[in-house]
Amino acid sequence: MREILFWASVAVILYTYIGFPFVSWLRSVFCSRPHRTGDITPTVSVLIAAHNEEDSIGEKVRNLLELDYPKDQLQIVVASDGSTDRTADIIRTFEDPRVIALDLPRGGKAAALNTGINHCNGDILVFSDANSMFGKDALRSLVSPFADDSVGGVAGDQRYSKKGSDSAADAGERSYWNFDRRMKIWQSCAGNVTSATGAIYAIRRTLFRTVPEGVTDDFATSTQVIVDGYRLVFAQDAAAYEPVAASSGVEFGRKVRIITRGLRGVLQQRTLLNPLRHGFYSVQLFSHKVLRRQMVFPLLVLLITSSLLAASSPFYLVAIACQIVFSAAALAGYLLSGTQFGQMKPISLPFFFCMVNIACLFATFNSLTGKRVVLWEPQRAASSGQSLAPEA
Repeated sequence: MREILFWASVAVILYTYIGFPFVSWLRSVFCSRPHRTGDITPTVSVLIAAHNEEDSIGEKVRNLLELDYPKDQLQIVVASDGSTDRTADIIRTFEDPRVIALDLPRGGKAAALNTGINHCNGDILVFSDANSMFGKDALRSLVSPFADDSVGGVAGDQRYSKKGSDSAADAGERSYWNFDRRMKIWQSCAGNVTSATGAIYAIRRTLFRTVPEGVTDDFATSTQVIVDGYRLVFAQDAAAYEPVAASSGVEFGRKVRIITRGLRGVLQQRTLLNPLRHGFYSVQLFSHKVLRRQMVFPLLVLLITSSLLAASSPFYLVAIACQIVFSAAALAGYLLSGTQFGQMKPISLPFFFCMVNIACLFATFNSLTGKRVVLWEPQRAASSGQSLAPEA
């Protein structure tokens, strides 16, 4: 029985981290579904929900106003969610008629988005975070796939600015998003990306649905277009840049919050897990958003069974030894975080991997106990003075 559990856990782990990405690549090669793009400039409303973002909201609005996009086709709606700092005041300093400032009572990001949407008049809705700065031509690249009538949503490319911190979480996060970018390219080529990131994405105005509380809003909003029968594709040239966490402790708390909301989001959109209706996308969603977030359990089974079997065979002894070395590297990443050595991939990647999986354990407990995350306070990156992304 121990050996069965050992090999079962190995199979699940290998499928999740190697098998599924390989299948995604194969589908992009042999099941390609190209979508049409065009040099179009539909009316666009950029909607931002902000809470206590005085350090970045001014720069964000200026960034949007300076984009390479027709002025008469752009609207910017900033919904201040009960900010107690100068966020609302800063937004009101912009006398440009394209900027609409909403000073709302504290209700959470979902409530701010649901209210803000009533003030948007664009055919295309673009969502972003207060600290995510768009590339000059990001908006043109983001709306280009809407030239294809089958496309209902477009995910942009979240990138981390070079002025991030020196923490091990920083290095690990960058490596993760570099891999995630490749996955989005493969998935988009074959059909749909799993979901969009809150830093930059867009949907058709007619496809917006009320955002429920306690879920990851970018996941709920972007996957709704798939529920409605449209494609969600990736525009890799639509780049948004933001800083990463200044400390591992801040990043861990953010991961727990994001994954807790993400698990509730999958439950909310559980109809997408039906392969009879949504085909391979259901497998993709389960592999990416469920299995990956539950990897902590196969990893624990692997650790326990290999420990119990170590005395019976040199193979299992090597297996437990490899896990000890990996854990030691993760611990070194934690202890050396903030140093030059902490940036080295042999220790930053194991640290990030372990941190995320421990966060998944906490998030799963939150989900099972019914804990919801509706309100939160944005943390500040001490090294840059900018706020961390509220949700990713």
